[in-house]
Amino acid sequence: MKDQWEHELSCAVACNRCNAKLAARDQRILSVFDHQPICLACKQAEEKQPDYAEASKHMIGTCMMETEVMYGDPGGFCYFHFYPFTCEG
Repeated sequence: MKDQWEHELSCAVACNRCNAKLAARDQRILSVFDHQPICLACKQAEEKQPDYAEASKHMIGTCMMETEVMYGDPGGFCYFHFYPFTCEG
């Protein structure tokens, strides 16, 4: 069974940034700035921010310490900041 945080984030019904509706099959990704689910268009805009590289490095370090999950874990919270996912029910 999925952790509650994973279900809530992966099954978000709208982009936290632009409020675009997200269907279960729509890909989404977590923002490195606030860990909220956003659509891929908003992720592309986020990546253009001048402080994105620094925010990404900080997020990885903080995320790994807080979750105690290795970055390479495909089921881990940190992983979802860099690889799109869908709601799997």
